[in-house]
Amino acid sequence: MMELLTDPQAWIAFATLTLLELVLGIDNIIFISILVDKLPPEKRVLARRLGLFMAMFMRIGLLLVLSWIIGLVAPLFTVLNQEISGRDLILIAGGLFLIWKSTGEIHQSLEGEEGHSSGAVQATFTAVILQIMVIDLVFSLDSIITAVGMVDELAVMIAAVIASVALMMVFAGAIGRFVSDHPSIKMLALSFLVVVGVVLLAEGFDHHVPKGYVYFAMAFSVGVEMLNIRMRKRSAKPVHLHNEYTREP
Repeated sequence: MMELLTDPQAWIAFATLTLLELVLGIDNIIFISILVDKLPPEKRVLARRLGLFMAMFMRIGLLLVLSWIIGLVAPLFTVLNQEISGRDLILIAGGLFLIWKSTGEIHQSLEGEEGHSSGAVQATFTAVILQIMVIDLVFSLDSIITAVGMVDELAVMIAAVIASVALMMVFAGAIGRFVSDHPSIKMLALSFLVVVGVVLLAEGFDHHVPKGYVYFAMAFSVGVEMLNIRMRKRSAKPVHLHNEYTREP
């Protein structure tokens, strides 16, 4: 352990992997922010922290079973000359879940009923946590496979995961409030998650899509929308989405 603390290469690997974990965790933060927005205000902070804690422990747990992770890339069966592994199945299922969930959120926000009249769809704390766990598994798997390919030392990987989640917790609240307070940003975030779902599907069928393109497109869209928000504050009426969840007066 002392050798790692005094090894410059280990510190460089730690800083690089921490930054990469933060980048890969952006979609996770957005998804968690949208889900916890369904809960009453007093429960959102707890749900957000639980979601991020689960992401951290899930990634550390996956790191501790690296042999199982490596085994997931072994083909299980073949469909139309396409080999499908355990990792592929998880990515495909996660992609379909993201597309289904994000599309449903977009539809409900734009065309669904509003307020108490649609209280039947009000989310429970347990349901939100379970959904976070499902998508955490997909994002964690992607993140850990990347980490294993970059760093050899398990201690460095675990330290980078803990540091990145700690930094996420610092910014997750502000990101969540910003997404909740700006409906147009929420629509962009949901659209972004649909794209991420499609990318996961493609990855599941061994069609690699460079995520840099996806993140650049989203960053550009957010930049344009930030300019629109500034202009709307001066003149136009704010964007309003249907709120299908029961709110306290």
